[in-house]
Amino acid sequence: MSEDNEKDFIAAPSPADTVTDLPPHLARSEGNAGQAAEQALPQHVRDMPEKPPHEKPRRARVEDAVDPDEETAGEKLSRKRDYLDGFLKKKPESAGEAGAGGELQQAVVDALKEIFDPEIPVNIYDLGLIYGVEVSEDKDVVVTMTLTTPHCPVAESMPAEVEIRAGSVPGVRDAEVNLVWDPPWGPDKMTDEARLELGML
Repeated sequence: MSEDNEKDFIAAPSPADTVTDLPPHLARSEGNAGQAAEQALPQHVRDMPEKPPHEKPRRARVEDAVDPDEETAGEKLSRKRDYLDGFLKKKPESAGEAGAGGELQQAVVDALKEIFDPEIPVNIYDLGLIYGVEVSEDKDVVVTMTLTTPHCPVAESMPAEVEIRAGSVPGVRDAEVNLVWDPPWGPDKMTDEARLELGML
């Protein structure tokens, strides 16, 4: 090799060696990539303290939810009894003097149970002739009913009697009867009490 071609060569360091102030052509070598990247950072970034390793949050355990002052068996039984007693005494939200399930509606139903079909010894409510009893907030009652057949001998008198009986219930301001034929009446609309009275059970 001639003297003109002679050049100074620097041996590449081992990846395990600690090297500082590497030349640019060696700073990118695989073994020193991390050190080169660190040297490329600004001085104030390099001076920042290292963050501790991130720790995963502790998983919640069932025993963590247990109250250390756990109530006794007697206290727990008493609490459950009080809760059940209050639940049974609570009326539905819709229940009141008026509305579905209200006291006034039940009073109208009880009054209609005093009207009997002239051909069948069962009251018209258990017979299934009453399709609905609605009570408005103004205490107006609307009774939707039918008859066993359109040719029933009481087709004219029965709706009028229902209207009078519903209107006579204390607290009712006005009563109205809607006579419908759809759906038609059938034995399947009778209550179990009516079936028992007629010997069908």
